[in-house]
Amino acid sequence: MKNFFIGLVMMGWVFIPHPIYAEPIVQNKNAPQKSITLKDAVALALMHNPQLQAFSFEKRAKEAHALQSSLLPNPELNIFLEDGTGTGGFNGFNRYDQSQTTIQLSQLIELGGKRAARIHSSNLSKKLADWDYETKRMNVLTQVAKSYALLLKAQQSIELTNDLIQLSEKFLNTVNERIKAGKVAALEKIKSELNLSSLKIELENAKRELKVARGNLSITWGTANPLFESAIGNLNQISEIPSLENLKNRLANNPDLARWATELEQRQAILDSELSKSIPDVNLQGGFRRYEPTDDNSVVFGISIPLQFFNRNQGAIEEARHKLGKAESEKREREASTEKNFLEAYNALVFFRNQVTTIKNQILPGSQKAFQGIQEGYRFGKFNLLDVLDSQKTYFQTKKFFLESLAQYHLAVANLERLIGEPLASLNPSLIQPKGEGS
Repeated sequence: MKNFFIGLVMMGWVFIPHPIYAEPIVQNKNAPQKSITLKDAVALALMHNPQLQAFSFEKRAKEAHALQSSLLPNPELNIFLEDGTGTGGFNGFNRYDQSQTTIQLSQLIELGGKRAARIHSSNLSKKLADWDYETKRMNVLTQVAKSYALLLKAQQSIELTNDLIQLSEKFLNTVNERIKAGKVAALEKIKSELNLSSLKIELENAKRELKVARGNLSITWGTANPLFESAIGNLNQISEIPSLENLKNRLANNPDLARWATELEQRQAILDSELSKSIPDVNLQGGFRRYEPTDDNSVVFGISIPLQFFNRNQGAIEEARHKLGKAESEKREREASTEKNFLEAYNALVFFRNQVTTIKNQILPGSQKAFQGIQEGYRFGKFNLLDVLDSQKTYFQTKKFFLESLAQYHLAVANLERLIGEPLASLNPSLIQPKGEGS
């Protein structure tokens, strides 16, 4: 793969055409298909990942909370019946001719910009939910990329083991021919068969790892039992790595950092909201009164203002100030930890790329040449069986080491792309295709 995050829709990314994405996007996570591409896996995860679906509900909840915060306080209707009953001249429930009836409306008037501060704080909470969703989305896409890389590794490991089994079976025929010719002892056949049996055990272990890898990928879209049979892709493609400074400048695209501007603004908005509560609200009242004894009507009105002798919201204001200071400290800590993680991811990527290149260009050709030479020399009696088995083991372990290094390289790519918020291929499209062994 050109890089695992090619085509991942993150921070407005678009799909970049590439041959390995030739398969159509799967729309139904339960639809069985013979093979799957990274593009398919990304689409399935974005549509069906349970964690993303849970965060989408959280976003809607924040939107509903913002709507609620924008609503005005409801007016109140008060109905009073005075002098309706009592003692003396007011005795009994039927003396309504002595009563006074008051119908009154009251409305709370919020002062100090409380409603505006509340709306602003709620809107920023909604933006934070958007950032949290974006963070979770990038985490899911990173998980997809890593799971896909490990799945390709498991598939290629099976192919590698099968190839080695075929070579061992052919070599066993050579041993049989030399035994029949009387050139070697029959014991060598037993040793060769034991070697072949160990490789078959290795194959069963590789199949088990493949099953686990398939399940780890399908779980990203909420399916425990994968219905696809294989993944399309090749680990053997690596790209040039952009400069450290170039990549470091793109850390601002990381939602873990970008969200903190909104976080600080929201904490300030909460502080402003608490400060606004130190200004008392006014309750306006007005209505109509009916006086039955004289058959007269009158208008009543009033105003109520709380006297803030004791509670001026001073505790909540101090709490909001401390939380704002805490957020500023957390922002600095996150920036430092993100830069640390970035340097570690960059160094890991450089290390595994160099390791892949070294194995491909130096170690693998030598081990292959030695294995082929010793195996051919065995036919003519130049080497014994132990030499062949030892060279075979070295060759097999080298190829496995190469495959493991390729997988680690692509995992490092995924980690770094998660931190910078965009694919490396968009920064440096040059591609190196290892040839020969492992292709």
